[in-house]
Amino acid sequence: MTQITSIDQLEALYDAAVSASLDKVVRRITPLYAKWLEAARFCVVTTVGPEGTDGSPRGDTGPVVRVVDDTTLHLPDWRGNNRLDSLRNIVRDGRISLMFMVPGASNVIRINGTAILTADPAVTQTFDQRGTHPKSVIVVTVGEAYFQCAKAIMRSELWTADQDVDLPTAGQMIKEQKAEFDARSYDDGYAEYAKTRMW
Repeated sequence: MTQITSIDQLEALYDAAVSASLDKVVRRITPLYAKWLEAARFCVVTTVGPEGTDGSPRGDTGPVVRVVDDTTLHLPDWRGNNRLDSLRNIVRDGRISLMFMVPGASNVIRINGTAILTADPAVTQTFDQRGTHPKSVIVVTVGEAYFQCAKAIMRSELWTADQDVDLPTAGQMIKEQKAEFDARSYDDGYAEYAKTRMW
């Protein structure tokens, strides 16, 4: 296998960037981008740290992020598995990328910027789910935002393809690594367990 080892080699394989792909980039959250973000209940957060990269899904019952102003987003860190991979990365290296998706929409919104964490009650207490507040909030400073063209969603038929696929369960994947693990009990009880630990 021949490796591409230079930018010149890479660029020689492709045509010039489509002008619209460059013109669409904004350096702040415009009203139309804000409208899109307010409809997004799911995003993938990507961070980088000494151990490497991390991609983490985030979701909420309403907007997954709050648009504070045209360069600032707040992303509450709701209860999860406490691995803290993304949060550790942010503390050590503030670079962050977010990809927002809305079911049925062919485009996605991408935001690149920097982030810090805060546990300031003046921020965390502004988020409330059934009397629960996040322990911390990711404060994102927007460097650039743009929509991703629809081809990836269209090719994958993400929202329209028949999803009748026999996938391994989470319990089965744990059992693959730990033979004595009770996969069936884990899978059968997870939905009810998760309801008590959502926030």
